Amino acid sequence: MTAELTAILRQTDLLAALPAADLAAIAAGSRLRTFRRGQMVFSTGDPGDSLIVVVSGRVKVVVRSADGAELTLTVIPPYGVFGELSVADSGPRSADAETLEESQLLLIPRETIQRACAQQPALAQALTGSLAATLRRLTEAASDLVFLDLPRRVAKVLLGQPRGADGLIRCTLTQQELSHQAGSTRQSVNAALRGFERRGWIRVRDRAVTVQQEAALGAFARGEMSAS
Repeated sequence: MTAELTAILRQTDLLAALPAADLAAIAAGSRLRTFRRGQMVFSTGDPGDSLIVVVSGRVKVVVRSADGAELTLTVIPPYGVFGELSVADSGPRSADAETLEESQLLLIPRETIQRACAQQPALAQALTGSLAATLRRLTEAASDLVFLDLPRRVAKVLLGQPRGADGLIRCTLTQQELSHQAGSTRQSVNAALRGFERRGWIRVRDRAVTVQQEAALGAFARGEMSAS
């Protein structure tokens, strides 16, 4: 099992550069867990006691208001890593994490990562880089919420999804999930999608979205094309 977990860790951007012996030590101290769809991985305020690697499935990181409104900060795909902030500062979780589908997650104790950072400066630097990338992404998302109208936010979310050569978004994205990422309601997102489809930029079939005109959708998202 340690060899299999080591191979998984090797595929993450954060840990890929570590020597094999260090990866094996991290794998040996880690715990593999299976989560059902819609299961909470952690909640805001929980102890930040682990770094988490998505082995399979997807996990959304969200913030929620007191009345239940939800904003998705990011969706973590396979071999993505999350929970770095609590590892870096030993503080509590600052958001909720919930599975979007059945997922296998590898939980690495915070002490294991901190020990590896002390022994391998390259890992500490990679962790800093990961936190900086997260800060840049959240800064851009905050700017979008303030300065972009909803259709342009929806366009950016669509363009940020992994797609096949034919433009088909690989992961099924419900309108509810899309609305949480765009910071709006399902009804408003549905109206934006219908508008994109009328213009031939996307095709929606049975909840599957295909981006047909990436250049036009990108120009619209950047404000280079009007909504009319």
